[in-house]
Amino acid sequence: MIHAIVVTQFAKMLNNLVAILGEAEKFAAEKKFDTSILLQSRLSPDQFSLVQQIRTACDTAKLGAARLAGRDKDVPVHADTEQTMAEIKARIESVIAYLKGFSPDAFAGAAERRITQPRWNGKSLSGQEFLVQHVLPNFYFHVTTAYAILRHNGVGIGKKNYLGDMPYREAVAA
Repeated sequence: MIHAIVVTQFAKMLNNLVAILGEAEKFAAEKKFDTSILLQSRLSPDQFSLVQQIRTACDTAKLGAARLAGRDKDVPVHADTEQTMAEIKARIESVIAYLKGFSPDAFAGAAERRITQPRWNGKSLSGQEFLVQHVLPNFYFHVTTAYAILRHNGVGIGKKNYLGDMPYREAVAA
């Protein structure tokens, strides 16, 4: 189940974010303004900009997967220097590729694994607590806020863009 969430679902949401950024590029071209305006937009002066929301969503996904799998040492490093749509989309794509490198077996024992990070001052969470109470809400907070920044700025996106394609199947008659 952890693989389905941390790899499959996070990769899907990051792909949806790439598609949403494509809509933002079309919007900026149509309205004749530079996309850097959108990348630096924020909902409130004390919140992260769009580009930083995306960076943080990417970091949450890659670090969450790595910590849950016990692979903290091989996490790709991103310098947080993205300033263009192409650069931030490339970062998203690199995180998706990294996530897809995890097999379901990589998360064996993840729910019980003790997870810590520097800012927790020596405290830890179980893998399940880390996933449910930190990784999931943090990832979705930043993805949703990125969506909200674009929507607030007039980009014509909606819930279907956010959710993406669903794996519907034909109903089986009873």
